[in-house]
Amino acid sequence: MSAHFEERSGVVPCKTPWGSWYQTMEEVFIEVNVPHGTSAKEVKCHLGSRDVELRVKGEEIIKPRSSLTLFYIFVCSEDKCLIRIVLMKTNREAGNCWSSLLEGEYCANAWVQDQMQRKLTLERFQRENPGFDFSGAEISGNFAGGGPDFSSLQK
Repeated sequence: MSAHFEERSGVVPCKTPWGSWYQTMEEVFIEVNVPHGTSAKEVKCHLGSRDVELRVKGEEIIKPRSSLTLFYIFVCSEDKCLIRIVLMKTNREAGNCWSSLLEGEYCANAWVQDQMQRKLTLERFQRENPGFDFSGAEISGNFAGGGPDFSSLQK
C-alpha cells in the first residue's frame, strides 16, 4: 500500500552530507551516495536491531547509535554509486514521524519535518479510505501526531 502511495505522491527527503533519508508509515529509507564504481568489498555495513553503522572505503559515513527500534532491514547497491538501506519501523502509525534518522543526528529541519508529518497523515487517510486518492492532496490544520482521530464518529 505504501509503495503505491509513495510512487504517486513522491517523497519528502531530508538531505544529509552523505545523501538523504525519507520515511513512510512503515519504513525509513536511507540513500547514501558513494563514488561511482564502489564495490561491495569496500562497503562495511553493520545493522543491528537498535543501531546502524556504515563505512565506505574505510571512511565512517553513519556512526553507530543505540536509538533505533527496527524490525526488518534491507540493503542494496544500485549502479555502484548509491547504497539504499530500508528500515522497517516497529511503530507503523502516522503519528510516528521520525524527526531525525538517529537520535540527535541527521535531523529534519522544521519545514521538512512539517512536510514529512503532512505526508504521513495523508498516507494514513489513504489507508483508511482506499477508494479515494490522497496522493496529490493538500492538508492544513490538525495534522501533527498523525492527524485527527475519526474513530469515535459513526460510519
